[in-house]
Amino acid sequence: MGKKGKKECETPCKETFEPLPVEGKTPATVVLLLSSPEEDILVKACEAIHTFAEKGDENKLSLLGLGALEPLSKLISHNNKLVRRNAFMALGIMAANGDVKSALKKFDVIPSIIDKLSLEEDTVVHEFATLCLASLSVDFVCKVQIFDNKGLPPLIQLLSSPDPDVQKNSIDVIFNLVQDHQSRLALHELAGIPPVLELLKSDFPVIQHLALKMLRSVTTDKDTCKAFREEQGFEKLMDILSNTDLSDLHAEALQVVANCVGDSEGFQLIHKDGGLTRLMEFVLTSTVPEIQSSAVKCIARVAQSSESRKLLHEQNVEKVLVELLSAADIGVKAAGCQAVSAMSFHLASKDCFRDLGGIPAVVQLLNGEDLALKEAATQALSNLTHSNQLNAHAVYEAGGHEILVQQLYASCPRTVANSAATLGNMAGQEVIRCSILSRGAIQALVEPLKSTDTQVLVNATLCLVELACDTDARAELQSAGGLEPLVNLLRTYHKELLHNACLAINVCASDMPTAVEMCKFGALEMLQEINQSVNRRSTFSKLAMISLLNSNLSVKYSLTGHLAATDIITDGFYDAGKARPGQRILTLQELSKQPVDEHRPIIAVNTATEETVDVPEERQSNPSEADTGSKGDRRTPRKKKEDDKQKDETQPESPTEKPWKMMDDESLQVLVEKVKESVLPLSDEREQYAALARLVSDAMGGAVEMEKLHEFPWVLHLSELKFQLQCNVVPIGLISRGFYCHRALLFKCLADCIGMSCTLVRGEYSRAWNELLLFNGNISRNERSSQPCCYIVDLMHLPGSLLKAGTPAAEQYQTFHWRCDF
Repeated sequence: MGKKGKKECETPCKETFEPLPVEGKTPATVVLLLSSPEEDILVKACEAIHTFAEKGDENKLSLLGLGALEPLSKLISHNNKLVRRNAFMALGIMAANGDVKSALKKFDVIPSIIDKLSLEEDTVVHEFATLCLASLSVDFVCKVQIFDNKGLPPLIQLLSSPDPDVQKNSIDVIFNLVQDHQSRLALHELAGIPPVLELLKSDFPVIQHLALKMLRSVTTDKDTCKAFREEQGFEKLMDILSNTDLSDLHAEALQVVANCVGDSEGFQLIHKDGGLTRLMEFVLTSTVPEIQSSAVKCIARVAQSSESRKLLHEQNVEKVLVELLSAADIGVKAAGCQAVSAMSFHLASKDCFRDLGGIPAVVQLLNGEDLALKEAATQALSNLTHSNQLNAHAVYEAGGHEILVQQLYASCPRTVANSAATLGNMAGQEVIRCSILSRGAIQALVEPLKSTDTQVLVNATLCLVELACDTDARAELQSAGGLEPLVNLLRTYHKELLHNACLAINVCASDMPTAVEMCKFGALEMLQEINQSVNRRSTFSKLAMISLLNSNLSVKYSLTGHLAATDIITDGFYDAGKARPGQRILTLQELSKQPVDEHRPIIAVNTATEETVDVPEERQSNPSEADTGSKGDRRTPRKKKEDDKQKDETQPESPTEKPWKMMDDESLQVLVEKVKESVLPLSDEREQYAALARLVSDAMGGAVEMEKLHEFPWVLHLSELKFQLQCNVVPIGLISRGFYCHRALLFKCLADCIGMSCTLVRGEYSRAWNELLLFNGNISRNERSSQPCCYIVDLMHLPGSLLKAGTPAAEQYQTFHWRCDF
């Protein structure tokens, strides 16, 4: 073929076919036609797909599989209005299917749809475009896309469309959008409330329901609620509520009203227009549970302000609410409890509920299975019993405390929090508290103390503060493992919770065992950190710290280096030396189990006696103890013989480890008896202190001249005791060569045993001393001074001498001198 012939073949033919009827019997064929360049074919293909898709989800999925979405998503922007309209019809129907909707998100079709929402566009396009958006807007990503592509303004305009389908679809999309805060704000700014209110007049119930549904959502926003009231929205709702022909709208209308009456302005509106009376009528006369419960919820919202509660009380709302607690419908009873909770902030209403038998009725609701009802009932009891002992007693008489203890195990955090609050309110009365404790309340509180819900923790700790004032309760809390989670709450930065935790620790620290246990879990270190923080410290944290130290004198002495005259040393006290800031102080049991080291020994106090053996010969014949009279009576535990030790090593270990016990100290027991016999009978207070000082000095190696202090072998003696006992803990009664710190501790211990008053103060370099207050002058001649003087008792150099505090002699006794001490 020549070039000329070839060129003629390539030239397009200007002739066209006569109209050719096309019949597509399979979906695949019709989908192929969507790619046709001929508009007539596109119109018919889109129409056919719309008809096919309307028949069911199976057909929609079939079209999805054949690839119909991509060409349809392009055809909605076609220049031909008819093609565009039919494409939207097909796409809108298909988008109702979940799989189609998910696939459609990949084609970025939302901007194209929004572009066709202008008022100039065909109404049918509006209908199916909004139908498509209604399906897509349930997805969060699509909601963001619609908002970002400025879809809200045209949708608000379409609310005024003459076509009810367009109205219905548009408000459906807007409802989905306003679930997000930014869209609610935008709706208010774009004046979207008036067209929504107009839809309340629609002849189509579905549109009215959607309008109320959206108003209920947007009126949760304060600014939108204000705009709603400014547009006479409240009045329009009251018109609906007054129309018995619109009873199907009453429940939803009441839900919107509930959002609008919580503040004083809303209350004024409802009171001015007789709305409150209308609400009461709904509560009393309605036989529809949903309407009745919605009306009661409105009353609960109205009761948020004190002025409203006063007015409701004047209308005897309490009587109505108590009657509702016996309603058949669970929702009505729950709403009734919520209203009771709100009205309980009015003092007179609290008494009314009790007098009307409302409290037993609320308690009875705790026996049900419905979780929401239990939550509402426990909240009502919490408010009713707050600062009201008569109501608390009424709950107790109704057996409510038994059920509330069981509710502490509930799965709903709000129910647990409310139950703990109610029990705390009731526990202020001793009879009720004892009964609550007998029902296992302490054990039940352990799990709430581990909760991640802040309100549960706040209420549980406050409840514990009330219950743990009982000694047995504190012991039970310790055995139940409740002290560790309580101490862990000191890590919180929530102010109220931290305050409550400190209060609970303050109460639990009343007993030494619980105080020691809490220190074991790091309570002191955490409280030290809190009290050093400007933002976290409070009077509560300081109080908790003081209580812990006062109930754990060993730790107090290590941390502060001072025991007051009111701090009475008892069995179990030990001096572990001066603690560094932030250092955890180990318990006596932990210290006794450590391997023998080269550090200074821990000095322990224990006056209890068990089987002991005589003092070794080397100690009995010590010349320095020859003049102490009773030294031969002092006793020490027998050191294990080597063959016994070998025998023990060959024997298998006991399957159950014996409980730890303190080392016996019969020598201290002997000293205590001697003090009671020789010091206590003395009539003169000064002579008592002097005699006690001499006895302590004799027991600890006698007087030591200042110049020969460096020759006093107290360090070697203590090392020998540690080796002999094979333990870092040394009973104080075994020390026969004691330094300042040992003598001062023994003096304080013996003085406390017989009721004599003195302090114990730690100095530097193993120094310690005792301070005591004495009146000057002669008692028999009435020459006592009005103010006592502070003295330091000499236990080391001139035993029995009383050195007036602040004098050179006293300062020399307290101060380290290297020539003397080493």
